[in-house]
Amino acid sequence: MSKHASLARQNTVRLALAFILMELMVTGLSAFWVVLPLARRSANDLAGLMVLSAQTWAELPPQTRPAFEQELLASHALALRAELPGPGRDEWHPPYFYLLEDALAQRTGLMHHLSSEHLETGTWYWAEVPIGSGHLVVGLSATRVDSQPVTALAMALLVGLLFAMGVALWLARRLTEPLARLEAASALIGQGGSPSLLPETGPRELVSLSRRFNAMAQQVSDLLSARTTLLAGVSHDLRTPLARMCLALEMLKGDHNPTLIERMERDIEQMNRLIGNVLDLARGLQHEKPISTNMPDFLQQIAADFSTPASPVTVTCPPGTWLAAQTALQRAIGNLLQNAQRYAPGLPVELVANFENKHCHIGVLDHGPGIPVEQMAAVFQPFHRLDASRSPATGGSGLGLAIVRELARANGWQVELAARPGGGLQAWISLGTEE
Repeated sequence: MSKHASLARQNTVRLALAFILMELMVTGLSAFWVVLPLARRSANDLAGLMVLSAQTWAELPPQTRPAFEQELLASHALALRAELPGPGRDEWHPPYFYLLEDALAQRTGLMHHLSSEHLETGTWYWAEVPIGSGHLVVGLSATRVDSQPVTALAMALLVGLLFAMGVALWLARRLTEPLARLEAASALIGQGGSPSLLPETGPRELVSLSRRFNAMAQQVSDLLSARTTLLAGVSHDLRTPLARMCLALEMLKGDHNPTLIERMERDIEQMNRLIGNVLDLARGLQHEKPISTNMPDFLQQIAADFSTPASPVTVTCPPGTWLAAQTALQRAIGNLLQNAQRYAPGLPVELVANFENKHCHIGVLDHGPGIPVEQMAAVFQPFHRLDASRSPATGGSGLGLAIVRELARANGWQVELAARPGGGLQAWISLGTEE
């Protein structure tokens, strides 16, 4: 089975190819627009000097010509002779000498291929220059044109390739290292571990990805913690009614006491209620599709279901509709109303709603004892009770607010508790934007 190339390798190859293509394009444009015009100008000047040297030599008196030839050789690396070197010495030349051939042809009217000759002093190139009725051979040393464009191009490509590979490798690692950390952290979560939070630094996309992963990792950690707490709490809270039922069964063996049977029925009811709360908490993890809801009618119906003569529920809500997960929202508001009625018995409870900044805020307000500020975050944990006793009559099962939080998480809501001015507690559920 073939293996997929790593992201680092793919990015390295692609970036290297992009750098090489860019370098070739820049080299080609520079050669065409800069180097070639300069080379043509230089070849034209050199051709002019060669023609002028030959014509000057021809016009000089014979006794001064040797001194002129020495000066020409010393100052300009040019030499004069009567005949071209032997045949077979006109092999391929460096690119510059082809430009020199064209320049000489324009000045002399003769198109000749430069003849090369390898001497002890180096390689020389010779060309015939007409003077009067004859001609003179003018030569120049290869050292006079000390340029190697092919070698320079090859070196530039090699250096550019090494540079491109280095930069591409650096960029690829810079891009893939955060992904490698994300992969390792994801694998650790899959094994049930708790990875360290990823650093939220770097490009915007990686910062956003790290932030979302950190939020997901925190949610997974909270879920695992809640699962452990949930199982421990259920086992603890079921143990008491089960013990009482076992005792009652032992006592029923000798005496069919109606009081014991009634107590067993209450214990069974308590166990059933606890199991129902646990199921509600589990179902809170499921997302429900929102539908258009008439908020005043919806809240009035919930208030009618929970209102009692001792603890009436009043509704304050402006007209309006909102996209809401009705079943989940009804369960969340119902749990908040039950908490308010449990801790503020005999007092009215207010159910209010308002539409502000493209959000729908629904609040349950009571006049009970409230919650200490330091406990407002802890009360959302499963089985956390403000009442130190474990009596369901005074403290409930400890799952009501945990269920509200899970319902909010599953549906994208925000839940917060705050002290109510004048005493009491206000619990708010903020639904997402209507858009």
